[in-house]
Amino acid sequence: MYHHLIAEFLGTAFMIIFGVGVHCNETLNETKHHGSGHIFAITAWAFGITVTLYLFNGVYINPSMTLAQAVLGKISWSKVVPYCIAQVSGGFAGAVLVYVCYADHFKLSAGKIDAVKIRNIFSTTPGIRNLPRNFFVEFIATFMFITCILGITRLNNPAVEPIAVGLLVWAIGMGLGGTTGFAMNLARDMGPRLAYAILPIDSKTDADWKYGILVPGIAPLLGGVCAALFTQFFLGM
Repeated sequence: MYHHLIAEFLGTAFMIIFGVGVHCNETLNETKHHGSGHIFAITAWAFGITVTLYLFNGVYINPSMTLAQAVLGKISWSKVVPYCIAQVSGGFAGAVLVYVCYADHFKLSAGKIDAVKIRNIFSTTPGIRNLPRNFFVEFIATFMFITCILGITRLNNPAVEPIAVGLLVWAIGMGLGGTTGFAMNLARDMGPRLAYAILPIDSKTDADWKYGILVPGIAPLLGGVCAALFTQFFLGM
């Protein structure tokens, strides 16, 4: 179990290094790829997750998937909380490492880029703030995400599955990412959001924990549980 906990920590950290890293690259001043746009960012997330899954074969790197696996009886419930803690911790560590890499660019951007945009490097935020609808979007996106991954794993082909999951991330990002930023993963949002709250970033705004706990926190967990129940009782998986 300890080996898997370390793998969950490192896997989530790797994922966040790719994801938060690309948002730094796209948003901050004087980076090599400033202003590259959403396709640039979503593609980096998708490729980064693919590579992470190849490197740390068998990790979940997502509390929603961890919870789904417990509902399906594939892991014991006693592992859920430790796995989730490892994932959130990995998300925090990855975000801190990216901040160190881009520290000069953060200083250069302070006061010149809207503080909410700086926060969005680390965590998700809605295009239009409507908490009930935002919650619903994250629930649906996560339900689709976990359901499709569970379907992909029926291939029993570790050479192909990470690519399919990466393409899935890319597709969901293109289809639903314009509303809430498609977190679909409590660790992806909460770990970096906590890092943002703690790091010495100049001219920063609040971390918006009300939104962070409700929308990219609770909604994906509920989506993961419903995905597990759907695949078990309707798809017969």
